[in-house]
Amino acid sequence: MPLATPARAALSKVPAVTLGFWIIKILATTLGETAGDTVSMSMNLGYLVGSAIFLGALVILVAAQIAAARYRPFLYWATIIASTTAGTTMADFATRSLGIGYGGGSALLLTLVLAALFAWYRTLGSIAVETVHEPRAELFYWITITVSQTLGTALGDWFADTGGLGYTGAAAIFAAGLALLVLLYFTTSVSRVSLFWAAFILTRPLGAAVGDFLDKPVDHGGLAFSRPLASVVLAAAIVLLILIARRSGRSTSAA
Repeated sequence: MPLATPARAALSKVPAVTLGFWIIKILATTLGETAGDTVSMSMNLGYLVGSAIFLGALVILVAAQIAAARYRPFLYWATIIASTTAGTTMADFATRSLGIGYGGGSALLLTLVLAALFAWYRTLGSIAVETVHEPRAELFYWITITVSQTLGTALGDWFADTGGLGYTGAAAIFAAGLALLVLLYFTTSVSRVSLFWAAFILTRPLGAAVGDFLDKPVDHGGLAFSRPLASVVLAAAIVLLILIARRSGRSTSAA
């Protein structure tokens, strides 16, 4: 698989994959769960209407992201949040309203993720995030991300509900999966691109399980926190971390 050159990596319109990236990603996926449930459940708009709202916002943000001349952190993470929130409502619509169940929905969505990655690789020759700096690569990137976010929601619900693990048990399973990927990263020569996408997918069900644990009723194994309040707190934490990352990046550049 072709690797990105330093020049191409510098042009990338996505953030560097650091520890901070993964922390914000997990918070964003948790926010996607609580915000999606706020619209579809707390506001009683339903999964279909919620999906239409968030998909509309996602399309606008992806267009803005592609039109941007360089990486803009707030725009990028707003697009990630839109994709994960849309993924929440779309997965709930597919698994519950369409009646195909968690297993059927997860299998369908996994197929779509693999198809998106295959089409991306066949078209451009690389699925490395460092190469995401031109419209075609960006479009493949955001399609893959949105489908993977939807897959992650279905997986999280499947393990927590059907698997009988509960939200904390499901979160522990996915956290262990991420820990295994970290171990593979540091101890093996497994493709870094493959590990990235595996980790990207696994952070979504982890966030889904944590989000459900925060806002679901106590008799369903949750903490019954206010969904809007949890969403505001998570959003504030993400903004704070983005500001810290920007300041750290500027300090490094100045040094």
